[in-house]
Amino acid sequence: MSKTIIRNAKALATNRRKSSVLRILDAAMTAAMPTNSLKNLVKTNRIIINGKSIKLSKYDNVYLVAYGKAADSMAKVVNSTIDIKSGIIVISKGTTPIIKNKKFKIFKCGHPLPNKQSVSAAKTILKFLQGTKENDFVIFLVSGGGSSLLSLPEGVTLQEKKHLTDLLLRSSATIHEINCVRKHLSGIKGGKLASYVKNDAISLVMSDVVGDDLSSISSGCTYYDTTTFQRALKIIKRYNLENSTPKKALVRFRDGIAEKLPETPKKIKIKNVIVATNQDCLKAMIKKAREIGFEGKVVYPVSGDVKREAQKLAKCVPRKPKSCIIFGGEPTVCVKGRGKGGRNQELVLRILKHLKKTKNITIASMGTDGVDGNTKYAGAITDVTLNSDSMIDSFLQNNDSSTFFKKHGGLIFTGPTHTNLMDVGVILKL
Repeated sequence: MSKTIIRNAKALATNRRKSSVLRILDAAMTAAMPTNSLKNLVKTNRIIINGKSIKLSKYDNVYLVAYGKAADSMAKVVNSTIDIKSGIIVISKGTTPIIKNKKFKIFKCGHPLPNKQSVSAAKTILKFLQGTKENDFVIFLVSGGGSSLLSLPEGVTLQEKKHLTDLLLRSSATIHEINCVRKHLSGIKGGKLASYVKNDAISLVMSDVVGDDLSSISSGCTYYDTTTFQRALKIIKRYNLENSTPKKALVRFRDGIAEKLPETPKKIKIKNVIVATNQDCLKAMIKKAREIGFEGKVVYPVSGDVKREAQKLAKCVPRKPKSCIIFGGEPTVCVKGRGKGGRNQELVLRILKHLKKTKNITIASMGTDGVDGNTKYAGAITDVTLNSDSMIDSFLQNNDSSTFFKKHGGLIFTGPTHTNLMDVGVILKL
């Protein structure tokens, strides 16, 4: 195979089916890169939204605040065409920023759990915004992952918030539910960051949530919030986490319900614009599938419990040769074991279990951010084989899908991709 974003594509492409699937996945990854989503919006000292141009030359200074897994790559595109005075970029620890410029202060923060740097980054951004003037302009670049990368706990300690976040991540709570709880324990999430902006500003957003809800992407720091303290408490109860939730968090939720605390902002002045979604990846995948001779069909967004989603996808398996189904989204995994894995690897393994007697089928799923669960891999690819149920079940029971694919082959490796448009997957029949 020619050079691809999937670094081990050549080693994985052991047959024509796998080679075809990897080419389709690579098309998704190329489409997910911020250059593609921003090149038509960001021009020389202008931002074009819905045909209308925002002329930045009329402002004294233009500043940039970028946070999320695509923060540095988005900032690089914007900085190449717009005269940015200075800015702050917040990315995941362990990644090497692809932009190097002294006018940007770069923070490397914790993900999926916040750390002290996450708090430091949040405080620095607030101070930075307070230092801007009335005739300045601020460009926010938002992508998935910001909920953890930026943290300013309210009513609880950082450690308590990390503990609660970890509980929610290990439950089958959706990202919308997790972010609802986060927002009501935060000094910047749920539109609170926007309240510090006193000049003109715009927020350009890459969506990593099903439905592209602006209030949920990176916990909606620059967008108004529709959730409430009451909903946050209901989520805790829904997943039977009341006894393990820090008492101070429960007190805060109840005080908020009793109107002793102000709710998250329900109105904001900043214009928020979604510039890229998972659909961009799926369209590119369909196009590539047809180019290489396969009939492709996009199925419903994958969302919710991984067991249920695997069953649904298994029922959609292509019946005709030279065809494939393409899917995107983000399933949830209720972690009970101590193994190595992630939602994509577990989804592929669960589909494999359902399709073990089906011939000429290849399954793959990967995260566009290049990170799947507690592993260094992006996802997995496998041909359907006659593995016994008991063999697969033992790995699934321990949430150990990565060990299964390490043993049998099929782990997809990209390294950090500097983007994040959720997950993409393919089930292909030759």
